[in-house]
Amino acid sequence: MRIVSLAPSNTEIAFALGLGEFVVGVDDHSDFPPEVARLPRVGPDLTIDIDRVAALEPDLVLASLSVPGMERNVEALRRRGLPHLVLNPQRWPEVLASIQAVATATGRDERGRELVRQLEARAAAVRQRMARLAARRGRPWRLYLEWWPRPLITPGRRSWFTDMAEMAGGQNIFADLDRTSGVVEPEAVVARVPDVILLCWCGTLQGHMDPSRVAARPGWGRLEAVARGRIVPLPEALFGRPGPRLVEGLERLAGLLAGFVQEEAGEGGPGEDGSSGSAAVPPGR
Repeated sequence: MRIVSLAPSNTEIAFALGLGEFVVGVDDHSDFPPEVARLPRVGPDLTIDIDRVAALEPDLVLASLSVPGMERNVEALRRRGLPHLVLNPQRWPEVLASIQAVATATGRDERGRELVRQLEARAAAVRQRMARLAARRGRPWRLYLEWWPRPLITPGRRSWFTDMAEMAGGQNIFADLDRTSGVVEPEAVVARVPDVILLCWCGTLQGHMDPSRVAARPGWGRLEAVARGRIVPLPEALFGRPGPRLVEGLERLAGLLAGFVQEEAGEGGPGEDGSSGSAAVPPGR
């Protein structure tokens, strides 16, 4: 079996299913696990070189529609008659279903079911732990996640982040928008009063996520999230890739919010046991 992956999330799914020895090519952005460094590259995930893909003689190409523009890759695969599977998960259950779809397509059904069970168990543990903290706090954390800073792009209802926020005891402040993601105005973010601002800029902008520049945006200084320094850069690999490592992102988000609960407890708010003072908060990853 010869597999070519056209997106980092697909590459990570294949390796998590134990298919690494069969992966013969990946897109330019795949960087996990470390073994992918030795593999041939077939171009950036938005502009795949189909000739390179075809030259690798794949039995299966794992394509994706997780980023607008990837449709061109799928059309090219169809024109060339290359065998492919297109993944387009939006919500958390669909991410799990896409993992199982790859497992089924490659004869790894049981391995897929076991991996999904593990991910579900880890997510359930986070949900249970954070539900207790949310109940003590009295209200969910209002979370604003920023995929892109110019213009501001944030996830809407049809996003795995919306599910991750809820599992971690929070809520996506733009979950009412019926879309995967989209542009919002800076004033709209301020009007929705986020408790925490999460930066997860995609691609080359990762190294430029500067909370001080975000805090300096007009009108944002009056937000409590800014006043308390709750502007947090996050690794795109754990939040922006619909694959098995999203659960690591979930655990990291839970640990972040649990830490904020402990801060509030130290300021005289209710601790995890309902008392004032420092709370013993189970850490996330």
